Amino acid sequence: MKTIKQASRELPYLGFGLGLRVDHYEALLDEPGQVEWLEIVSENYLVPGGRPLRWLERFRERFPLVMHGVSMSIGGTDPLDLDYLDQLAALARHVQPAWISDHLCWTGVAGVNLHDLMPLPYTEEALAHVVDRVRRVQDRLGRRILLENVSSYISFAQSQLTEWEFLAAVAERADSLILLDINNVHVSAHNHGFSALDYLDGLPPARVQQFHLAGHEQGGALLIDTHDAPVVDAVWDLYLEAVRRFGRVSTMIERDDHIPPLAELRAELDHARMLADALLQEAA
Repeated sequence: MKTIKQASRELPYLGFGLGLRVDHYEALLDEPGQVEWLEIVSENYLVPGGRPLRWLERFRERFPLVMHGVSMSIGGTDPLDLDYLDQLAALARHVQPAWISDHLCWTGVAGVNLHDLMPLPYTEEALAHVVDRVRRVQDRLGRRILLENVSSYISFAQSQLTEWEFLAAVAERADSLILLDINNVHVSAHNHGFSALDYLDGLPPARVQQFHLAGHEQGGALLIDTHDAPVVDAVWDLYLEAVRRFGRVSTMIERDDHIPPLAELRAELDHARMLADALLQEAA
């Protein structure tokens, strides 16, 4: 068995965590089980005070936290929203997260928020545009950020690079990091007919700092990224391949709709932990 090489990473390894959702506030504080850290949706807490921040302070006392946003629109053509970035920075000072992440996408145009994560054309022009914006965001926040791969259902005829080449190039040229959503890789690989294993092989291991695991739905010939269902076997298999390539990476289960009882998500998280531990022990 080939030994798995653990890439050197600057950020801490947090273990196995969950996305923090209101449905689980009380249960997580009363009986967290083996939940080792929490990911918060940044926009839910960009408020001057009140109950959301009071809850967040309670969780901060019990768990390491990371911040995950949906509004940065790092690939957009509108000017960067400096007020939004300053709010993120203020929340980070309050929460002291292990890291801040968002999505490699655009979310609106001409001031209109589409409330969706829209894919980019993978061109050299788009790459230079995104790298410049990532650098400016990191300067504004005073830290490196993680960017997540999004699932997609269309591709651009103008694209000159594969999605993984584009993601890797952004990380290397902007000196940013990667949040690798395993489900999104599987969904996009199915929808566009590329190899999910080629995708993993094309990423720089030291840049991959976090994994997302989630579910999806079948929509005709396409897979639809819904994050509202359990992780399927094909995604678990791909997760094992990711562990083989990247070693021990902070991993979390993300559920955005049809939120089940906390015990169900803890069971999925325990399964992820069991798979990773068994593979790493076998390869040691």
